[in-house]
Amino acid sequence: MATQASWAREAPSVNHKASFEIEDAASAKIAFDSDELFGSGFPRIVGNSAALRRVLDMVRIVAPTDATVLINGETGTGKELIAEAIHKCSNRSNGAFVKVNCAAIPAGLLESELFGHERGAYTGACTRSIGRFERAHRGTLFLDEIGDLPLELQPKILRVMQERQFERLGGAATIHTDVRVICATHRNLMEMVDKREFRADLFYRLSVFPVELPPLRQRPEDIRLLVHHFAMDYAARMNKRLTAISEAFLTALIRHSWPGNVRELQNFIERSVILSTGAVLSGSRPELTRTSKLSAPVTLEEAERSHILQTLQQTAGVVGGRGGAAARLGLPRTSLLSKIKRLGINREQSSVSPVRAATSVPISEDPISRIPPLSEISQNAASPGSFIPEPDLEWEFTLADAERKHISEVVEMTEGLIAGEGGAAKVLGLPPSTLRSRMKKLGIKS
Repeated sequence: MATQASWAREAPSVNHKASFEIEDAASAKIAFDSDELFGSGFPRIVGNSAALRRVLDMVRIVAPTDATVLINGETGTGKELIAEAIHKCSNRSNGAFVKVNCAAIPAGLLESELFGHERGAYTGACTRSIGRFERAHRGTLFLDEIGDLPLELQPKILRVMQERQFERLGGAATIHTDVRVICATHRNLMEMVDKREFRADLFYRLSVFPVELPPLRQRPEDIRLLVHHFAMDYAARMNKRLTAISEAFLTALIRHSWPGNVRELQNFIERSVILSTGAVLSGSRPELTRTSKLSAPVTLEEAERSHILQTLQQTAGVVGGRGGAAARLGLPRTSLLSKIKRLGINREQSSVSPVRAATSVPISEDPISRIPPLSEISQNAASPGSFIPEPDLEWEFTLADAERKHISEVVEMTEGLIAGEGGAAKVLGLPPSTLRSRMKKLGIKS
């Protein structure tokens, strides 16, 4: 699940007393508890957004049980890592964590992979094979991309989950198994049930405890921390000495919508570190600008929330006054406070991570150490030599400017189509009449 939230590092050892601990806001991150766990290789998640905290709260609650968990999320959000976290925090952490990607195995071989087969069960079956359900006995079986499971195989999955028994392909002996099943998908299973592409009884059996992973565009406040983590990691692997990250580069990264989520961000930072030639990581902002046109479209509410959040970060959480977020956004202070409440924006988080223009943000030289709190980054940045002059690339859009830009891009993407399936109104999450009214107010021609 790279989560994504992202793991700091992996190791095979397991700690049975694993627990979740959310550190204070100054540390600007979420980590699995204690240096002891970190040293043992227990995974750590980087992030401090309310959306990520809610996910980890759900993980902490469900991990000690044997309940079936269904993890929903877009590609690259970290579904597999969340599944592994549930396993490692459960009473089954001593057992195996067996992974199966239902989309990667041909349909004709998937039954054999899951349940095993006897010798001679089919042409080419020269020896007995143990299936994944059998290997995961007293452990956890992770069925990734469960939405791609063939219809003809779904009744057999349902049976083994309900009765905890199955037969190998070509065999007559009934095998009993004690397995916890965790599933993940990026598809809407309820829609698939309505279209008769997925069995309703299996869907209800799988969704005992659903966990929704937010896409990275819905938690942009975590991007800064993820960039620091990935930059330290890849700089250490490539023996490159990076001492700072360009603030203009960070701002561009935060404003990108990342359709591939944390995985895309991770790959982009790796490429940027490879191409870096100095001590300051600045990357290729033009490339981000070009790829942003291909990004997955977001609703107008999501775009509005992201822009307000980034403006609050630029003002260190200050709303009123000449340099406050309300003035920058072109809104009365009371109107902005109302929007912040309606959109569920946490002002405390935005005040922890101020975005500073025309600067570079120092990063830790130790790739294994924890990400430094942003409060420390601000203090370090005040020391001589910490700041490296950059052209003033900070973007200061009013909220109306941001809405005009976003709506115009979506309308252009839909080739002027407003209503209907695939129209701009559906993409933006607005009724067509509301969108037309908003376009008229903002001076946008369809």
